[in-house]
Amino acid sequence: MIRKLKEGISVEEAATNDAQVRQIVEDILSDIEQRGDTAVREYAEKFDNWTDENILLSREHIDSCYQRLDEQVISDIKYAQEQVRNFAQIQKDALQDVEVETQPGVVLGHKNIAVNSVGCYVPGGKYPLVASAHMSVVTAKVAGVQRIIACAPPFEGEPNPAIVVAMDLAGADEIYCMGGVQAVGAMALGTETIAAVDMLVGPGNAFVAEAKRQLFGRVGIDLFAGPTETLVIADDTVDGELCATDLLGQAEHGTNSPAILLTNSEKLAIDTMAQVQEQLKTLETSEIAGKAWEDYGQVILCDSYDEMVEVADSIASEHVQVMTTDPDYFLNNMTNYGALFLGAETNVSYGDKVVGTNHTLPTKQAARYTGGLWVGKFIKTCTYQRLTEEASHRIGEYCSRLCAIEGFAGHKAQADIRVARYAKKLGKVG
Repeated sequence: MIRKLKEGISVEEAATNDAQVRQIVEDILSDIEQRGDTAVREYAEKFDNWTDENILLSREHIDSCYQRLDEQVISDIKYAQEQVRNFAQIQKDALQDVEVETQPGVVLGHKNIAVNSVGCYVPGGKYPLVASAHMSVVTAKVAGVQRIIACAPPFEGEPNPAIVVAMDLAGADEIYCMGGVQAVGAMALGTETIAAVDMLVGPGNAFVAEAKRQLFGRVGIDLFAGPTETLVIADDTVDGELCATDLLGQAEHGTNSPAILLTNSEKLAIDTMAQVQEQLKTLETSEIAGKAWEDYGQVILCDSYDEMVEVADSIASEHVQVMTTDPDYFLNNMTNYGALFLGAETNVSYGDKVVGTNHTLPTKQAARYTGGLWVGKFIKTCTYQRLTEEASHRIGEYCSRLCAIEGFAGHKAQADIRVARYAKKLGKVG
């Protein structure tokens, strides 16, 4: 039996919040489309307190950011990017072009072609998410994207030096100091000074996620990566202190970040809830994490692993941390998740920052139909075909009859003209 020991806000209340966000984003994007740079600069000043006329950072400005960082910080950024780059290259190497003769004279194939231009959004308002530069820019670079631009909001009135250095080391061709809907809108729609991109990637708050949703179709997007979600699946092999730490470690992303404990141990459930309250007394980000836990935190009690898998797949969480006797049971049986973190030895923070897998992952149950950002998201798999005259005559006869079934006279004519011409050349007339 599945029991909820703690629930978050209602579905209706969440829907109301989403509707408010949707209207605000629609208005901003419309304004940017009409007024271009002027609108972008106004929103940059309004939302980010950025008053500098230039939002594109010069080489001199970028170089000055290096001077503001300790060598250890730069070294750590390089280390993290090396891990992301290495795994992205391994993934790319798994993508192969193919060409095969499927029947005499019929050659079919596909080529993997990188997207021409990408806009990478790096969150940085509440927290300067340096790691997001690695995840988007480095991965796009490995994929072979020709033009990569990157945006991040100022942090405390200035471009965050660690983010700027990370973007630069990752290989961004243009770096802009702007955030939120105005950044996503400017990259996708283009302005007088910013050439529009073909694709948007990167995580963000609810407004950024909604902007990407509204822009999808005009440009490609990686996925819907909104407020962070975490699901901890645990049994009595771990304790409440560890579970609470891992729940709050992701709840601190934002006040609307769901954090859920799914367990078959009532003792662990009760212990974890108590530990959450205890840790909130000293956690530096308790104001955010505590609100997220109050409004979006859940504790769900199940009787068996089978029930836990059923619930976990229905939640389809962005991050799923498994701390059980047999973590591989969930690896082998779960189907809906952004990323799995198997065993108490790992945690979501490792994936967020440094281990090498990508931290831009599907939220709001999008894990039901997509995985996270990876090198393949920047690559189009495009097919082609090549036929001999004899094969065209043979295939054309089938195609003509199939077009007739559907009533497509023009399609049929494309086949018929080739059947007739090649029949003469091949001596197949009469």
